[in-house]
Amino acid sequence: MRAAPTILHLDMDAFFAAAEQAAKPSLRGKPVVVGGLGPRGVVSTASYEARVFGVHSAMPMAQARRLCPNAAYLVPRFALYREVSGQVMELLGRLSPLVEPLSLDEAFVDLEAGGVADGRRSARRAGEQLRRDILAVTGLSGSVGLAGSKMLAKIGSERAKPDGLVLIEPGTERELLAPLSVRILPGVGPATGEHLRRAGMTTVSHLAEAGEDELVRLLGKAHGASLYRMALGHDDRPVVSERDAKSVSVEDTFDVDLHDRVRVRAEVVRLAGRCVERLRDAGRSGRTVVLKVRRYDFSTLTRSETLRGPTDDPEVVREAAGRLLEAVDTTGGVRLLGVGVTGLADFTQEDLFAQAATERAAELEHAAAEEAAPGPAAPPEPSADEPPPGTGHRWLAGHDVRHDEYGAGWVQGSGVGRVTVRFEDPYATVPGRVRTFRVDDPALRPSDPLPLVRAAPTAPTGSDGPCGADGSGRPGGPDGTVVGEEADTGERPGKSGEAVPGEGEPGGQARSSSPASRPKSRSGGGGVGAEIPSP
Repeated sequence: MRAAPTILHLDMDAFFAAAEQAAKPSLRGKPVVVGGLGPRGVVSTASYEARVFGVHSAMPMAQARRLCPNAAYLVPRFALYREVSGQVMELLGRLSPLVEPLSLDEAFVDLEAGGVADGRRSARRAGEQLRRDILAVTGLSGSVGLAGSKMLAKIGSERAKPDGLVLIEPGTERELLAPLSVRILPGVGPATGEHLRRAGMTTVSHLAEAGEDELVRLLGKAHGASLYRMALGHDDRPVVSERDAKSVSVEDTFDVDLHDRVRVRAEVVRLAGRCVERLRDAGRSGRTVVLKVRRYDFSTLTRSETLRGPTDDPEVVREAAGRLLEAVDTTGGVRLLGVGVTGLADFTQEDLFAQAATERAAELEHAAAEEAAPGPAAPPEPSADEPPPGTGHRWLAGHDVRHDEYGAGWVQGSGVGRVTVRFEDPYATVPGRVRTFRVDDPALRPSDPLPLVRAAPTAPTGSDGPCGADGSGRPGGPDGTVVGEEADTGERPGKSGEAVPGEGEPGGQARSSSPASRPKSRSGGGGVGAEIPSP
């Protein structure tokens, strides 16, 4: 524990949903849910407008649709989220060399190591400046917690949401923690929480009163002793700038259970290829290949094979995953498959026992794809990666497109051979028009995401004020207007039965879409044909 609150925890507000609202003027101030849109999809992020209806992260998408049928349901755009996350992490890196990222939208920062704070006032000043900088650079807001330990800094950022800052004074830890649920402490998940509940311990004060010996008896020496210290407010974990990944993996949940053994193998081959791509992107290799199979009855089987040395050879990983699959019974149906690599290293060792050459593996993959093709008697299960018939593209709800005539836009929905697009960009002040096209329209094509904030013109020499047309830190448009202020048009265009968000507001009042003024929230497979109905 430190005597000064110089550990900062940043948590971006409703990161995925807020980014979508910032990119799409027609969705600002409206319920937005990001996640897998298939029958078995799960909510990744829900905006605060959607949370009002009870929607939250990790909820089945079908339940979210029942609770909030008028929300905009979008497929994640990870390319955009990674780009914005990189901008945020760069700002954190200017504060200190010790930055510990936890996810795309969350990180710890040691302000003392960066020399920017040594006490309460300087820490608060650094936190407030960080929030202003993030808004100016990304157009999004984040919540900040400041404390003398990582545990308390994270609690502070949760209390600061949305778009706030909470500083926890050293010396007030026990008073703050006492009434909170035991689940607030690091290392207390659902299983441990239930175990403690059965022992009559539901709050942090109960743990402190029980004593270390009782917690050690219930949870074991290491876990019990650590939990007791945290219940007293003691957390000496340092901010670590580099955290080594222990594994790399990918997995897919299928909308319909897979029964065809050939199709199951083809999916394992595909997942193994994606896993190796991630492995190489990280500059790593791995020694142990892991296969995960979740069957129709939700039972989950995990099988692994350890190689003679680390590898990043896709054929080696595919063959190992195929051998593991042979030992798994899939006759009842498979709802989820995953392939991973553990035992990571920074070097590779040529595999000495690969069972087939590259050509043979390619032939097997091609044969599996042919056998899984639609037949007159039993068409295969739909694949999450197959485009609609007649087009080389998958038109996923929320993803970016560009039309030769109408310019940049995003997919509002697709189905029955049509795709509906709203043409607008992050810099617009009013919602864009909606048009519907054939899915194979040659003038329509996928596009990369646009930056959420237009690049500001070069500032005059000696100017070090915040970005923005009005000096507020909000991004400015080319005409000097503040981007994000949206006027009501009252229009509701749409074709082919696609439900579109209404732009009208009661009384014709304008809506504020500034990221700082709208609520936030935090958080996979997707599906086409998603509707974005009017609230």
